[in-house]
Amino acid sequence: MRGKRSKQYRKLMVQYSMTFGFREPYQVLVDAEMVRDACRFKMDLAASLERTVHGKVKPLITQCEIRKLYAQKSEPGTSEAIDCAKTFERRRCGHHPDEYPEPLSTKECLHSVVDPKDSATNKHRYVVASQSQEVRRMLRGVKGVPLIYIKRSVMILEPMADESVMVRAREERSKFRAELKSTSSLGKRARDEDEDAEKDGGDDGEGENPKKKKKRAPGPKGPNPLAVKKPKKKAQQQKPQQQDDSKSKPTTEQPPAEQEAEEPAKKKRRRRKAKATAEPGEPEPAKAGRGDVVAEGDDS
Repeated sequence: MRGKRSKQYRKLMVQYSMTFGFREPYQVLVDAEMVRDACRFKMDLAASLERTVHGKVKPLITQCEIRKLYAQKSEPGTSEAIDCAKTFERRRCGHHPDEYPEPLSTKECLHSVVDPKDSATNKHRYVVASQSQEVRRMLRGVKGVPLIYIKRSVMILEPMADESVMVRAREERSKFRAELKSTSSLGKRARDEDEDAEKDGGDDGEGENPKKKKKRAPGPKGPNPLAVKKPKKKAQQQKPQQQDDSKSKPTTEQPPAEQEAEEPAKKKRRRRKAKATAEPGEPEPAKAGRGDVVAEGDDS
């Protein structure tokens, strides 16, 4: 089976299951001609049905259809079809041989099984596999009946019929309206609760949310404040302010030159020079050392 067709069939069966309640294993009603063609094309009918509907199946065959196969036993290839039909579950259609010596046509038999009360609904959720075009045309008028047939050894699942599509669209609309109603009722309930909370908060003076955030008016947003550069005027204004502050402050400290002038002058030390020659009769003067200090104006 091609990938694209397989995907379509899977999606189609999901729609049937969601809208009409189909579940696995799918009950597949098979007619006599379908069994014969499957044997003629050397197809495993049960496995092919499972690949088509993408799930487990339970093949069923009515009493009238298996009677037709037994009536055609002398024809070539019918014995294989009978052996294949014996493996399927028998569906009682209520057409006993005593009342109906000849089996009913496939159209009448399947219609009585799928839609016994002419209500145009597939109550028992049958999937019908039939090679008869008349049967498929008749069952397209019944809501929710997947139809399968074999064409050139390829099993095909028909698209959803118009009746079934209308039912599905109606179901989708009803679900959508139900969701809208539920959301609107929830919103109304939330608004009522908010109003009650506001009333209680206004009476007591202590509400959980006394101040509500104001909604921002629609319009263009401003620039990111973190990305905007700061103006340079502030730096220029701060410099003259600092200079004025320095001028206004009183100067308590005096310069070092004035401090030196206020202190008393110290006496200068002067080293006395030794005389080169001493007069006779006088002792030689002692050499002045580093510690000998002679005051100014002293000649002796």
